[in-house]
Amino acid sequence: MGRFLRQAWLGLALASFGTALGSAPARAQRMGRPALNITGYVINAELNPANHTITAKTVVAFIPPPNQDVVTFGFHPALKLTRITDENGKQLDGERTADGSVRVTPAASFVPGQTVHWTFEYNGAITGNEDGPVEGLKLAAIQDPITYLLYPARWFPMTGYMTDRFTAEIHISVPQGEQVFASGSQGTPQPVKLADGSSGEQYNFNWDKPGFPGTVIAGRFVGPVTSGPGNVNVYTTVSHQQQANQLAQTASQEFDFFTGTFGALESVHLNVVELPNDTLPAVWAPELVAIPGSRIGQPSTVRLMANTMAHLWWGSEVSPKTLNDAWITNGMSRYGELMYVENQSGKATFEAALPDVAAGALAYDTIPLSSTGRLDPFSPQFQSMTLEKGAMVFHMLRWELGDKAFENVLRGALSQYTDKSIDTAQFEKVAEAHTQQQLLPFFSQWIDGTGAPQFKDKYAVYRLGNNKGFRTIGSIDQDLDLFNMPVDLRIETDGKTVNQKVDVVGTNSQYVVDTFGRPRHISIDPNDWVLKNSPDLQVRIHILKGQQLVAQGDLTDALSEYQKALQVNPISSLANYRMGEVLFEQRNYQAAVNAYRDALRGDDLPPWTEVWSHIAIGKIFDLTGQRDRAVNEYRLAIQTNDNTQGAVNEARLYLQKPYKLPAGR
Repeated sequence: MGRFLRQAWLGLALASFGTALGSAPARAQRMGRPALNITGYVINAELNPANHTITAKTVVAFIPPPNQDVVTFGFHPALKLTRITDENGKQLDGERTADGSVRVTPAASFVPGQTVHWTFEYNGAITGNEDGPVEGLKLAAIQDPITYLLYPARWFPMTGYMTDRFTAEIHISVPQGEQVFASGSQGTPQPVKLADGSSGEQYNFNWDKPGFPGTVIAGRFVGPVTSGPGNVNVYTTVSHQQQANQLAQTASQEFDFFTGTFGALESVHLNVVELPNDTLPAVWAPELVAIPGSRIGQPSTVRLMANTMAHLWWGSEVSPKTLNDAWITNGMSRYGELMYVENQSGKATFEAALPDVAAGALAYDTIPLSSTGRLDPFSPQFQSMTLEKGAMVFHMLRWELGDKAFENVLRGALSQYTDKSIDTAQFEKVAEAHTQQQLLPFFSQWIDGTGAPQFKDKYAVYRLGNNKGFRTIGSIDQDLDLFNMPVDLRIETDGKTVNQKVDVVGTNSQYVVDTFGRPRHISIDPNDWVLKNSPDLQVRIHILKGQQLVAQGDLTDALSEYQKALQVNPISSLANYRMGEVLFEQRNYQAAVNAYRDALRGDDLPPWTEVWSHIAIGKIFDLTGQRDRAVNEYRLAIQTNDNTQGAVNEARLYLQKPYKLPAGR
């Protein structure tokens, strides 16, 4: 089960990836230094998958910062620049830096505010095994059957990733039989002769609206497979074509849902394309969504696809002005995913997903969301804060405004800032304009502040005379002096349950509720509309941090986080299960079995820990030569009838054939 959740975490991490590489320009803007503004590209490139090469000529239109004698562009380290010229044809000097960037000296001083056009000619081999612009991530590979040149790979000179919007005219030549996908398709490909003399085809794209059209995917695909009105097309390799219909239905439903919720995109056309399994868990660009083949047909792909598709609105159509504003686009894409879950599976499923989002929101809540630009954008801190806390901010805003007003605010922001960047102050103004509410206390608390309240309820119940029922007089206490939000109070009685909103202001807020039946139980915020602290949430936070450390390969510190979770709740089945996973990975089999046994004796939350603990114990027995005991564990797993992530299917497989460690482990 652990491998599935690690993939899910990486998938969620991708959502923040859309703002990651813009850190240097964003810092420059915050410090008052003018940043380079690239306005458009014309790219001509030939791809040769047989030898993994690209040959390209790119014209970059940009407005340089005034009073600068050197301009720096981000560029893939594996690519070799052969020539840089200005609009007058004069050759310019370019110097590669340690991180692969290119520093270019102009032939003459820039004219303030005037657009400059420089031409970059370059080539090189990209197999995906070279050092790329982001350590540990494969962002580009020219290969069969699928080539991918992702925007963050810097396969063309760039700056201000996801903060500097641009147009792009792109011409890609490939061998015959390959298809190419990018933003702004220009119809039927044209026949061309490739550099080696063979026949090929040129695909032409033109995205003429300021945005982020820099991703190109090419390969040998089957399709399209369509669903609904036909505006969403799915392309897969032959090995995954059986799942293409299901993927098309999911993609079409999600596209329609977000269109109905957020409004129509500038283009109604969308290509959903298969990616190899060795790159990011999902990719988005105008008119383009891509996911790895291993995710096609998986249940978890529904949410991953929803999160990725929501970025077409929150990330592509509207982008953050700086990394300090990334909570808007990352958070709303995450919350858009949850809104889709609510629409498809109901309120109960939606509410069941919220505790994990809340745990992520508070896992690294040491600085305000308005200061996330100071964090490493690939760190778990940045990802958890912009994704999860950002999503919780939108969730709480929905509670404060109501569903209709909330939807109007989202549509208003997208409409007013289409093809533009937006910052926190601008989003707050949009919200206030559409609701006629003063929202400074809300945004001050959740964007400029840290922490979350831990509610405590003190109350007394009095019987009213003349058979009029009961009066509950109480107070909601919490530890944030500036807290100011309405909170739902639920009073369960012998008869009718009563819900009442209480304005919680400061550390102590009084309430009075009359009920006909005697109150039996009172709960604060029972539907988790407010981000709040609790012992159960602390357990979730430690487990989340442990999972993130496992994903980074830090097993020792991951064990420490799981132990902290068990200090808060010694019978946490999930914390014990996670410890078992790490100990299994370390081949400390006896300790792993002990942890899995503790998971089985624990609180059974979540329920899938039972079936997967039995399977894990069975695997250990197989590895240690105790086949009869292994078979018994697999049978116990099957008896649970819990097929979460194919657990029962896997148990049946190992009943037939003993488990062995995969090659290389």
